[in-house]
Amino acid sequence: MNEIDNLIKELVKFRDERDWQKFHDPKDLAIAISLEASELLENFLWKSSKEASLEKVKEELADIFCYALLIAESYNLDVKNIISDKIKKNHQKYPIEKAKGSNKKYNQL
Repeated sequence: MNEIDNLIKELVKFRDERDWQKFHDPKDLAIAISLEASELLENFLWKSSKEASLEKVKEELADIFCYALLIAESYNLDVKNIISDKIKKNHQKYPIEKAKGSNKKYNQL
């Protein structure tokens, strides 16, 4: 079992001990990610990146990661594989010779 699997197991144990699984369907977890992402953004509002509270950023990122891992668990997805697959797709969409130094979307390169 790898570290990601161990984290998921720990999250599921925490959730199940509190009987929260009934609230954690993928739709609600996706909504929670969006809300937590908004809370993350709030840390940067009217500030430079350096002025944001690192503790608050860590806390909101942790919430986002936790909900994302629980979505993956609910669909029995291998997190390492889906991230690796996405990186491979991005290599194709953003070839170095076209994308290097550019912030353009793949369909504008």
